Amino acid sequence: MALLEVAGLLLLGLGLGAAQTGQVPLLAWSSHSSLWSPLAAPHEGHVVTETQLAALLDSALDVGPHNVLLFLQEKLSIEDFTAYGGVFGNKPDSAFPNLENALGAASSSLVLPSVDWFAASAVPAFLKAKLGMSPLHVDQNTFQELRLNASLPALLLIRLPYTTGSSLMAPKEVLTSNDEILGQVLSALQSEDVPYTAILTALRPSRVVRDVSDVAPERLGRQLLQKETATAPLRYPKTGTPQILFWASNISVAFNDTWHELTNLTFGDRATVDVSESLWKPNASELVLKYANVGGKSLKIKFRMTLRRYPVSARDWFMVHTVELIRPNSRPALFNATQITAPSNYSFTCTKVSNHPTSGAILVPNTTSDNQWKLLMADFQIQSFNVTGERFSRASDCAGFFSPGIWMGLLTSLLLVAIFTYGLHMVMSLKTMDRFDDPKGPTISVPQTE
Repeated sequence: MALLEVAGLLLLGLGLGAAQTGQVPLLAWSSHSSLWSPLAAPHEGHVVTETQLAALLDSALDVGPHNVLLFLQEKLSIEDFTAYGGVFGNKPDSAFPNLENALGAASSSLVLPSVDWFAASAVPAFLKAKLGMSPLHVDQNTFQELRLNASLPALLLIRLPYTTGSSLMAPKEVLTSNDEILGQVLSALQSEDVPYTAILTALRPSRVVRDVSDVAPERLGRQLLQKETATAPLRYPKTGTPQILFWASNISVAFNDTWHELTNLTFGDRATVDVSESLWKPNASELVLKYANVGGKSLKIKFRMTLRRYPVSARDWFMVHTVELIRPNSRPALFNATQITAPSNYSFTCTKVSNHPTSGAILVPNTTSDNQWKLLMADFQIQSFNVTGERFSRASDCAGFFSPGIWMGLLTSLLLVAIFTYGLHMVMSLKTMDRFDDPKGPTISVPQTE
């Protein structure tokens, strides 16, 4: 009995520990721009704590709309998106079309794939204390009767159910139904033209069993809340045969720590960027992105690229020499970008291209005064030579082969091999005596020589 009790307590402790370390996703978006810096999203594998989450939400609520919608689902996990998404490719079989559209159309958004479930469950209490009001529980029917005022704060709580498949509805059907509720609420809010900030999270994580038969073979890979390149890349020239292709899932600039997101102005149907000043020659090209209004002034981003043959590799390579930011009445910022290079028949891609140290700092400021500018491009991809059609050629990635993890593994392996070799050498060098001392016989006398 004692053994069973100990085993039961052990299993209970393991269960509580698993629950305490559970994570849920949190997605936030707003009609107000520049609420979150592009650098606010944590790196992959990082679990956002309660303190970090409070800091992200606190800064957004200080400057953003005080009409807050909290979509609180009973259970939700990142696997819900990977198993039943589309996220965020707007595919016909996605369970989250309204959520994808809301994030894509939002002026600013924040995606946190892994938030400590205890921190997420404390979001209602945090919003209540921050806004100084209790949440108003509503559903999609009663929401139609509400009249919100942009000048008066409001905290609306919409609870969304979840099922593990024990009911008559499958998990995907429930998630689709919840997404329809989200879409109806947002449509009613947008019809009143009221600025808002929306948050979607859950009280605890769910357990999702992936139905492989419901997923196409080409989608079996990991899709951790990543937006697929559904929008065509930016091309130059706009008509005719393309000569330069450019793409980024997020492109943002900051001057004196004030961020401006340019993604929607650069790509998609609502793009207003002007590339008419770009140039292309067989051995040199220049992609110029011209924006009419960024923070009240025009802005130009210039990518200067060249094509050069290296005899050692016996092939041509293209290189982005510099990236320049030009703004009226301000000193241009020039960044060296010679790390952006690839064979001439390849495109170049990198997860993050930025001058910020935490993002790899591929862009190196030409002078110290250029540090007042910040440029961040996520999922960056560019091709300037040997372009065939409107799709990128095979990509050369910026990630080096010998990453810090690989170096740590190699050094540890070499240390273990050295210890093993030294121990093996010591064992092989041992020698046994030709005669052994017999306690019943005469003692062995060893003659000593002077």
